[in-house]
Amino acid sequence: MDVTATTDPAASGAGRFGFTADQVIQEWGFDDDVDQDLRNELTDQVGVELVDEDYGDVTDSAIVWWRSDDGDSTDLEDLLVDAGSTLDDGGLIWVLVPKMGSRGHVPAAEIGEAAQIAGLQPTTSLSAAPGWLGVRLAAPGRGK
Repeated sequence: MDVTATTDPAASGAGRFGFTADQVIQEWGFDDDVDQDLRNELTDQVGVELVDEDYGDVTDSAIVWWRSDDGDSTDLEDLLVDAGSTLDDGGLIWVLVPKMGSRGHVPAAEIGEAAQIAGLQPTTSLSAAPGWLGVRLAAPGRGK
């Protein structure tokens, strides 16, 4: 998996994710272990609440909280397909996993494999929150 870490010190807070005001961001895999401060930052940045997995309309982006206990790579592939099915063209998916050494950590290779099968590619990774790593997934560019 070819992932480039974000090191720009100016890219801080929720702005690092590339979300903009009034975007509809769908959240997958919410549980009591998610980073509530990060969720609040995202909500503050876009100015609207995150929508849940049952949201039935087009979305601009998605965040997926994923832990090794949530299933295997096939389950992650299925979830990424579901998350991508409502995305508007150019929409991004961020997979948030516990950091290395933490309970529930998912190796980058597993995320990359699941993304590839779901028709996505990892583009960037960053420290999303104190206990969470974020991996940005995007649809490959289309030729003209």
